[in-house]
Amino acid sequence: MAKARSLQDLFIHLLKDMYYAEKQILKALPKMAKKADSNELRMAFENHRLETEGQVERLEQVFSLCKEKASGKTCPAIKGILEEGEDDMKDADTPDVLDASMIADAQAVEHYEIARYGTLIAWAKQLGLNDAAGLLHQTLEQS
Repeated sequence: MAKARSLQDLFIHLLKDMYYAEKQILKALPKMAKKADSNELRMAFENHRLETEGQVERLEQVFSLCKEKASGKTCPAIKGILEEGEDDMKDADTPDVLDASMIADAQAVEHYEIARYGTLIAWAKQLGLNDAAGLLHQTLEQS
């Protein structure tokens, strides 16, 4: 990260982090849906992909409100969570174990999102970016 000189700098940095994260999640969800044994789980992953597309659109709106170009910054945390999920899918020996491991890994992703969006909302409010805070709050509600 370039030197953060202000809360605005931190906000934009974390926004880029989440944009990258959501884009990576969009890539992972179809793989997870394809591997799911349970039809209910498959549908949940497919529905979550649609929700994630909406999250990406809202992040792009927040970038626009901040007069910034929407761009991602590599997020080691989400990379690690998703890599662990891929390893878990490879290591699962039965369909039930596979589904259970994918659910656990999806929960880890969701908890990461909840923590990060909560921070972004708080910072947006501190910065007086109330419209951005509203968009981020909508995104958090879908996490």
